[in-house]
Amino acid sequence: MTELTGKMALVTGGSRGIGAAVAIALAEQGADVALTYNNSPEDAAAVVKEIEAAGRRGFAIKADSADASAVTAAVTRAYEVLGGLDIFVNNAGIGAMGVIGDVTLEDLDRVLAINVRGVYVAAQAAAAVLADGGRMIHIGSCIADRNTGPGMSLYTMSKSAVVGMNKGLARDLGARGITSNVVQPGPIDTSMNPADGPFAAPQRAFLALDRFGTVHDVAAAVRYLAGPGGAYVTGTELSVDGGHAA
Repeated sequence: MTELTGKMALVTGGSRGIGAAVAIALAEQGADVALTYNNSPEDAAAVVKEIEAAGRRGFAIKADSADASAVTAAVTRAYEVLGGLDIFVNNAGIGAMGVIGDVTLEDLDRVLAINVRGVYVAAQAAAAVLADGGRMIHIGSCIADRNTGPGMSLYTMSKSAVVGMNKGLARDLGARGITSNVVQPGPIDTSMNPADGPFAAPQRAFLALDRFGTVHDVAAAVRYLAGPGGAYVTGTELSVDGGHAA
């Protein structure tokens, strides 16, 4: 379990859910890992303990992904404290539901600030310091491939923008040997979307596999793209969606 030994990684939104699982998985493969958080310092500290328990360096940085200066500063700090950056996981994001007539301008601005502007700013800052041959991995959503019901236009737009950004980044960074890919989870059992929650059954109805995924399923995909096996994969979307798009 040492395919990432000597690598330095940053995971945005790494204090819980998918981000936490990704941060711990990278550490278990040998990477030193920094993570950002916004509202959950206790959760972030717990993830850092897990990273350290794997024998790696870990630390958390408070940064609101809607604040471009905070995002840029977090990337710079991670690079300086770790002594480099080889893997960047662009995970921070928020959900959004509401049919188009109910979405307010404030809703629009908040979702785009975090899921599009914040993601782009973070990628831009990471691109400036990533080592040649590094890996950039963005956490998107299966909703960018298939929208199965009303109320998701804003969220779908924001996650579709990540796919478009990724295509351009693969071209921008390819000359340096840096790959850029999107992992698109389907319904994942987290505190925000529990497998036994009130909206679980309708989501399962659209899956080929009759179950929610786990955060470890998503972390495994990130680990693959960050490791030697992902060296020739770039500019694409890897769906971890239980057949949502089938």
